[in-house]
Amino acid sequence: MGKLDGKVAFITGAGRGQGRAHAVRLAEEGADIIAVDICAPIASVPYEMSSADDLAETAKLVENAGGRVVARQADVRDRAALEAAVQEGTSEFGRLDIVVSNAGIWSSAAFTEMSDDMYHDMINVQLHGSYNACRATVPRLIEQGDGGSIILISSTAGMRGFPNQVHYNVAKHGVIGLMRSLANELAPHFIRANSIHPSSTNTKMIQNEAIHSAFAPGIENPTVEDFGDTFTAMNLLPVPWVEPVDISHAVAWLASDESRYVTGITLPVDAGFLAKYT
Repeated sequence: MGKLDGKVAFITGAGRGQGRAHAVRLAEEGADIIAVDICAPIASVPYEMSSADDLAETAKLVENAGGRVVARQADVRDRAALEAAVQEGTSEFGRLDIVVSNAGIWSSAAFTEMSDDMYHDMINVQLHGSYNACRATVPRLIEQGDGGSIILISSTAGMRGFPNQVHYNVAKHGVIGLMRSLANELAPHFIRANSIHPSSTNTKMIQNEAIHSAFAPGIENPTVEDFGDTFTAMNLLPVPWVEPVDISHAVAWLASDESRYVTGITLPVDAGFLAKYT
């Protein structure tokens, strides 16, 4: 018996990283999964994005964990594509219970040097993408009349203003505003909304040449040994980053009836980062 038996979860950015971990973790608890990912590059993103093969691997892992899955290529900037994926998934599984808005990108530039394309790509994926995911799913949750759980993946950058990524900070702060609005507006339908705030997480978003160079300037082809201590110094707990499954455990809790009276919260999973800088 899993704590999500009979439930269906819609997850964006499910091709790899956190999104894949969320899909597998929820499937382990009995959920069926509607998994979407862009599976294509975005010009302003300085690292390789997920692929169709990555999304297919996520689907395989969900099935291995005991879940059924509908996996579709969809860009969170395209609400119609998300609505189509939701329609297909709910037609297959009969319902929807959980929404995990996880899709995200990272890039970096000083405020005065940031291109408009870099800024708009970030806002459109991180903030408008979360809005679109909710617009594509909330009507179904309301229509069903059984409540639901909306989980928005923000960041410690949603609570702090890191340099050289104003666009990321703006988007992640905006996600909190979206979450709080939904928590208030949807409570009469017993639909809960919460946000999770990871610190650095061991995915492609931080394990790439661009961010390695940013944290180890002047070192050619930096390795973990060159920049890991810098990450560790940011946290209270002596680790450089958390693992995707650490975020997924929080997702599973917020998705389940164990948190049935929890709504409107900002939940850090950050190795003590926020507490250190309070």
